[in-house]
Amino acid sequence: MNEVKEALRNIEQNYKLFLQQQFTFIGALQHTRENADDMIRPVASISQVQSYMDHHCNNSTDRRILNMFLNICNDLSKLCHKLETVHSGNNITNGILERCKLLLSHSNDLSTIRAKYPHDVVNHLSCDEAKNHYGGVVSLIPIVLDCMKEWVAHIEKLPRPMLYDAN
Repeated sequence: MNEVKEALRNIEQNYKLFLQQQFTFIGALQHTRENADDMIRPVASISQVQSYMDHHCNNSTDRRILNMFLNICNDLSKLCHKLETVHSGNNITNGILERCKLLLSHSNDLSTIRAKYPHDVVNHLSCDEAKNHYGGVVSLIPIVLDCMKEWVAHIEKLPRPMLYDAN
């Protein structure tokens, strides 16, 4: 369980660095959307961000920040799979993990999700950007982090014999 908490802390630290560069991330999405002639559709999935980086990114700053986003998503996905091995699950924890897996699915449509208070990632966007283009993609990581913290909180409330070591 300590391993899980440590991994979650590391992801949160990486996310804090990423969050400080949110405007760079939005700029990179804007540049790559322009290069892809894809200005109408919202950025709605992890695979769309991956595609923009792989095929329409032509500067190192944009590539670095898009890669940072994708790496955090990948780390969250790996942690999600690790959580399944740490605990056999009950209805609540299994539901939380399923939600995380769905959100982190590369083809999942993120265009309608929005992080809510206390997260202010959407507030940093203009109204048009938040509603129409990037609100879902900037909301993904804080929502999944909240789900994983909720999972840990539920697990810690369970009696000890229900936990087992994955090692």
